[in-house]
Amino acid sequence: MAEKLMKVGIKRQKGYLYYVDKKGDVSCAKMARGSKKGGSPKKVAKCGIKRKPGYLYFIDKKGDVSCAKMKRGGTKKRKKR
Repeated sequence: MAEKLMKVGIKRQKGYLYYVDKKGDVSCAKMARGSKKGGSPKKVAKCGIKRKPGYLYFIDKKGDVSCAKMKRGGTKKRKKR
């Protein structure tokens, strides 16, 4: 289950990718479509979130910053002899 970290209320534009960057702020970049290149990222909101390892940080449907613990499952790979 996801946990809401900060209420930001971002209004999304079509054709842009919204994400939490390395500094913990919300950024957006124009998505690449076909032969068109993507755009350079720009800051949308300053949050300053401290990241914890093993968690996924994302912008939820309401435009707020949330996080969820990553599922690490599956089978282990065998070593080659």
